[in-house]
Amino acid sequence: MTRKVLRGRVLSFVEEPKTLDDTSSYRFIEDGAVEIEDGTIVRVGPFEGSHDAGAQVIDHRPHLILPGFIDPHIHYPQMQVIGSYAAALLEWLNTYTFVEEQKFGDETHAARIASRFFDELIRHGTTTAATYCSVHPQSVDAFFTEAAKRDMLMIAGKVMMDRNAPQALLDTAQSGYDETKAGIEKWHGKGRALYAITPRFAITSTPEQMEMAEALALEFPDCHIQTHVSENLAEIELARALYPTLMDYVGIYERYRLLGPKTLLGHCIHLSHREVELVSETRSVAVFCPTSNLFIGSGLFDYERLHQRGARIAVATDVGGGSSYSMLRTLDEGYKVLQLRGQRLNPLRSFYHMTLGNARALSLDDTIGLLAPGAAADIVVLNARATPQMALRMETVSTLAGELFLLQTCGDDRAVVETYVAGTALKSQLPPANI
Repeated sequence: MTRKVLRGRVLSFVEEPKTLDDTSSYRFIEDGAVEIEDGTIVRVGPFEGSHDAGAQVIDHRPHLILPGFIDPHIHYPQMQVIGSYAAALLEWLNTYTFVEEQKFGDETHAARIASRFFDELIRHGTTTAATYCSVHPQSVDAFFTEAAKRDMLMIAGKVMMDRNAPQALLDTAQSGYDETKAGIEKWHGKGRALYAITPRFAITSTPEQMEMAEALALEFPDCHIQTHVSENLAEIELARALYPTLMDYVGIYERYRLLGPKTLLGHCIHLSHREVELVSETRSVAVFCPTSNLFIGSGLFDYERLHQRGARIAVATDVGGGSSYSMLRTLDEGYKVLQLRGQRLNPLRSFYHMTLGNARALSLDDTIGLLAPGAAADIVVLNARATPQMALRMETVSTLAGELFLLQTCGDDRAVVETYVAGTALKSQLPPANI
């Protein structure tokens, strides 16, 4: 196969930036080349002299070439829930989400939404996501089937929920175990598919189902675990009432041995001191979902508190509670949340989170989130002059950090020039957005 070379301004992080002046945290090449063969990056360096003479050169100058964006918490069955009016989390779930998710027992519907879901990820430059499916195994099959068509590295699993939801969305402790195990055996490690054990949250799982989730985690320790915790005060109160003998909400997952380096805890807004320490000590991941937290009115994530305690932090869209598929829009709202907290999120750290940081949160930083030989050629190309407003502002931008902040503040899918998955350009192949 002919080697492919992407030419442009190449940016990739190697460490978490400590300050805005931390140039050692990233590698930037003004006229760079990313050379790709068989879906893998084989060479990164200056364009001149960095590639074979027979390679196909795709010139993206003056645009930025970065690792593809990574979204560690999103719900594909909620595509048609996004933008639904409600006062708070539990009302939103019962009025809209649980109604919509019942449709995913229909394989045709699940397949249609899966196709549109991946279109939106690609349109917005996202190449990997950790995704919640519905309770139906066929929703998982539709999801991974579509991911395989596009050769995308995806993490997903069927939600396990055996109480506090409509009857049509309930499994049982045993069927939740059986269907999850069958899904793992069918999909995990096949191609680029990775399965996540997914008890939706403690409110929708009985102690018996949590025991089954624990059994699955012990049986399949290489699988991710994803769930929700401490998003909303009423949710916390209900969780404590359902598990009255346990110390706190995070303590429920502690009791059932569901915490650890591959555990993704969505939200983590209202954590006690003990819970923060527990998240940090177990190396679990606190997933910050700013657009969702603001839209549903759940609260303001305390980034610095968790960061100072050494907790691992990821940032995610949480569509459909979140209001955009764009990691750029997500980090823009994240910046504002931290402003309200009296905290700062500089643009270097924002782009670190979108790429290497979220890859590290998923324990996949040897494969994605970076531009380096041996990494997957999952890549996004960004144009900081994508709109008239941005082009005008760029006339006065003189630093890389300033350009990144403009992309984060004003960018959206229009700023994504191309999205490459395993070296194949996919955004340019999408149907028009209005179809």
